[in-house]
Amino acid sequence: MLSQTVEISGKVDNKVGAENIHVINKSAQVFTITNSKGEFRISASLNDTLSFSSIQYQPKIVVVDKNMILFKAIGITLYEQINELDEVLVGKVLTGNLLSDIKNVEGNAPINFYDVGIAGYTGKPATQSERQLYEATTGGGFIPLNPILNAISGRTKQLKNQIKIEEKEELMQSIKGRLAKDFFASNPMEEEFKMDFFYFCADDENFIKYCKNETDFKILIFLSHKYKQYMENLKLNGP
Repeated sequence: MLSQTVEISGKVDNKVGAENIHVINKSAQVFTITNSKGEFRISASLNDTLSFSSIQYQPKIVVVDKNMILFKAIGITLYEQINELDEVLVGKVLTGNLLSDIKNVEGNAPINFYDVGIAGYTGKPATQSERQLYEATTGGGFIPLNPILNAISGRTKQLKNQIKIEEKEELMQSIKGRLAKDFFASNPMEEEFKMDFFYFCADDENFIKYCKNETDFKILIFLSHKYKQYMENLKLNGP
């Protein structure tokens, strides 16, 4: 019967890449994510609304019709998201004439550490807590008295904990910005609790383990598990 819920197999076809595209059944409030081949499975009924979204593609809405229910299949094509910018003229106009162009260039060229024989550091800048931890454990290049004092005072341990907190905060904000919209479309929550929910997730001892350098699919599974816990806590403790 067309009115029954069936599992639809689908495939997203595009030129750039089809992995980690969010597929949401807004009517049934269930979601999934495409695999590396753009394939997915999702439960749906006739006239359900399916939403396809990804940061690199234009969003697309599809209403489930009779053929999709009968054949239990769907094919989707997404188009690349192109952000057009107005033409901008920056700085002086260069003509191609070397002598003329040199006169039009303002300022001095930045120093290149390697050109003058100095090994410059080109890695990721350390956070404030990481710099403080280095100073606390090395003595900052002077007589290493600080490591002894800090080991006694516990400051080193405190700074290490702070770095872990900063790592969690950065990861949590990244996940929130990337997945919150689609996640809450399938897992409704009052606006006033959403930020608290993400801090609740980040406070889990396994947050880094299950969410750092993991696929969106695995992260959404973790969020779904924490969502159940969070909603149960709201019921027990009240809003």
